[in-house]
Amino acid sequence: RRARWRAYSFYAGLLTIFIALGSPIESLSQKLFWVHMTQHVLLMTVAAPLIVLGAPWMSIWRPLPLGLRRSVARTIARSPALAPLRAIGHWLGRPLGAWLAFAITLLAWHIPAAYDLTLRSNLAHAAEHTTFMVFAILLWAQVLPSPPLKMRLSRIRRVFYITGATVVGWLLSIVLALAPTPLYPAYAHISHRPTGISALADQQLAAGVMLGPGSL
Repeated sequence: RRARWRAYSFYAGLLTIFIALGSPIESLSQKLFWVHMTQHVLLMTVAAPLIVLGAPWMSIWRPLPLGLRRSVARTIARSPALAPLRAIGHWLGRPLGAWLAFAITLLAWHIPAAYDLTLRSNLAHAAEHTTFMVFAILLWAQVLPSPPLKMRLSRIRRVFYITGATVVGWLLSIVLALAPTPLYPAYAHISHRPTGISALADQQLAAGVMLGPGSL
């Protein structure tokens, strides 16, 4: 029964990614800031925890040929050249590292120059969504059971931990909501938006998406 529910969670996470990136939401996100923000909420606060609950790690690893698994594991564990990568992985696997990586990534991609770049470059857009998903998965793995990964936080500390991560989004959404002018030129310069809303109203709606549904 537990394995079935994990499978349901994993496939629900994949479906959420498809809805965010493979549905009309993707094309609308180029014209409406609040739709783009909806993509991010779906990826980081819906898809990521569902995938963590699905715990697909061993199911992805075990079908690979045994010789390949041993070779890859031996190289990753023992190669001197990969020592820095192991150190980074160890740091990201701990609560503080995962939290900082998530928060810094969230803030960095919402710098106007970086955000506008994602609208002009498909590669930058893919990098944005990939980093959002990877670091959100690392964050949620600290508070949700996902064997064989181990949680290091007590139950009450998980509450404070995930609330602390949400506070970063709250602060960002307040900046977006209270800004007197549009902060993102790529959206501000669009002459005709679906529904005819202004660039500032679009930005305020995006702040609402991050502050409301993004916090639930």
